[in-house]
Amino acid sequence: MPLTFSNRGYRMPSSPIRKLTPYATEAKNRGVKIYHLNIGQPDLPTPQKALDALRNIDRKTLEYSPSQGYLSLRERLAGYYGRFGVSLSPDDIIVTTGGSEAVLLTFMACLNPGDEIIVPEPAYANYMSFAVTAGAVVRTVSAKIEDGFALPPVEEIEKLIGPRTKAILICNPSNPTGYIYTEEEMEKIRKIVLKHDLFLFSDEVYREFNFSGRPYVSALHLKSIEENVVLIDSVSKRYSECGIRIGAIVTRNAELRSIVMKYCQARLSPPLLGQIVAEASIDGTEDYAKECFDEYKARRDFFIEGLNKIPGVYSPMPQGAFYTVASLPVEDAEDFCKWCLTDFVYNDGTQEGCIGETIMMAPAAGFYSTPGSGRNQARLAYVLKQEDLARALLVLEKALEAYNAR
Repeated sequence: MPLTFSNRGYRMPSSPIRKLTPYATEAKNRGVKIYHLNIGQPDLPTPQKALDALRNIDRKTLEYSPSQGYLSLRERLAGYYGRFGVSLSPDDIIVTTGGSEAVLLTFMACLNPGDEIIVPEPAYANYMSFAVTAGAVVRTVSAKIEDGFALPPVEEIEKLIGPRTKAILICNPSNPTGYIYTEEEMEKIRKIVLKHDLFLFSDEVYREFNFSGRPYVSALHLKSIEENVVLIDSVSKRYSECGIRIGAIVTRNAELRSIVMKYCQARLSPPLLGQIVAEASIDGTEDYAKECFDEYKARRDFFIEGLNKIPGVYSPMPQGAFYTVASLPVEDAEDFCKWCLTDFVYNDGTQEGCIGETIMMAPAAGFYSTPGSGRNQARLAYVLKQEDLARALLVLEKALEAYNAR
């Protein structure tokens, strides 16, 4: 009798961010230079004091840390949130292995199999993967590109609320769209959560990158739903530390924290070395944070202006993070993105050491649950220096011309 595998494994979606990686590897092996617009891997350096803390570790044993994370790190994090007008105790914070584990443990602690989460789409694709793992059901309400991906009408959200609805999940600022919810929109969400007694899961890992000019409104600022709010956080983006895998679950709900801790104890502890680096990053890096903010804002302005100059391409102006979802003049963006890696090379003779250039993008359909949505869209990350973004824009324009002329 042949081996069989879990139904859950078959239902697990592939990552739209990484699914085209084999084609990119083949292209690189052929000598093609690829501009990676597909993944939010910052190219800015990690803070020097964080790297120094890693180099100067003086321990004879690299031991388990407490399952909740080191108290000293949680104290630093509590002080960090205080800068945003959020008053917390270190006990309100549980350190996790990246923001991804924070999402997964939150789902496992709050949701029974069959429970439903309402998520505005397009949404970070791994939410769907973690929901499959937890046995939960994602119900999506569509934000529209022509509205800049603003919060869908309250009536559309409330249509989805039923007896199995347990939570609303938002990403603010948004991955993949870069949208930031206004104070009025956050108040609408607060009222829905309060009215229907739901959890509010709020992924706020990009809070440093708020280009809107408006004060940042966290879910932890909202009144009367303090026990309902679970904040998902990570140091990956704000300190260019994706590889140290340090995130956090932040909630004032003591019962929820006690349940999450059971899962934390089962996985033993978050990364020791990562916590050392993260703790060193929090204080004394204000100048670093300002430089990163200014650089990403300049990249955003340059990249979005360039995108909208390409015939048939449209991107709303993202207000935060370092992503945008753009519509392309193609019927099937996934086919186009794959074709860019398998069949297309641009060579104008200016790039030495390669046979030509191409781009790698993330097809946006993978950020939607509604069949057919986002079919002509791609998520693009502007995490490259402006010189490379300029080349990527040129290559994209040439690729679209060649693809549509076939």
